[in-house]
Amino acid sequence: MDIAHTPTGTMIELGATSAYVATPPGDVRGGLVLIHEIWGLVDHIKTVADRYAAEGYIVIAPDILGPSGVTPEIGAELFGLVFNADEKTRTDAQPRLREKLAPSHAPEYAGWAVSVLTTAVDYLERQPGVQKRIAVLGFCFGGSYSFALAAADPRIRAAVPFYGYPPESTSVATIGCPVLALYGDADERLMESLPALTAAMADARVTFTAQTYEGAGHAFFNDTNPTTYVEDAAADAFARSLAFLHTNLAA
Repeated sequence: MDIAHTPTGTMIELGATSAYVATPPGDVRGGLVLIHEIWGLVDHIKTVADRYAAEGYIVIAPDILGPSGVTPEIGAELFGLVFNADEKTRTDAQPRLREKLAPSHAPEYAGWAVSVLTTAVDYLERQPGVQKRIAVLGFCFGGSYSFALAAADPRIRAAVPFYGYPPESTSVATIGCPVLALYGDADERLMESLPALTAAMADARVTFTAQTYEGAGHAFFNDTNPTTYVEDAAADAFARSLAFLHTNLAA
């Protein structure tokens, strides 16, 4: 696990929030909107942005939870409590976690979040070398909003949700790009819902590929979490996501 990496990108203002931007060292393959987990725009997500930037993508990771109360500092604190070795600490953290995430469940939140993500697409569209080659990739909460952005913005040419499910307000019928969804087969809730999602994608004629990893659970890609991280699955998922992006964002 590489948990010592120091993010090398920059923070920018993005309308009503902020965003982390990482740029490639050489030629630009395209642009990528990266959407964080429920822990917000923590350093782990910035590290992931740097990894995809190193592969040729201009990556923008908007903070879509900070304005509602889950700042990166609070997210990091909650993450430490929820995965603490002490069972009582984990249990005691749950009410606070629900309290902090409550604003993101409000009816108006999804529309606001998608509007911010659309602004991120606007940003990428203006960057030299992107040439309208824009994709979205996200984890958990961000995986769900990857579906939502793909459904809302026809400029998205590829979507890669990690362990996500479309929000209730999202109609998959309006997704106009291929989708590669990555899951652990021990992630029971998502595994139970995957057949219905696969059928809905087929009905909508969306090119949908679901890759599952045996023995992996939720958040298997997060290498800062020894409780959930599965190295082999994470490595394969990263390679598959790159191949998918390269294919669908080819000039």
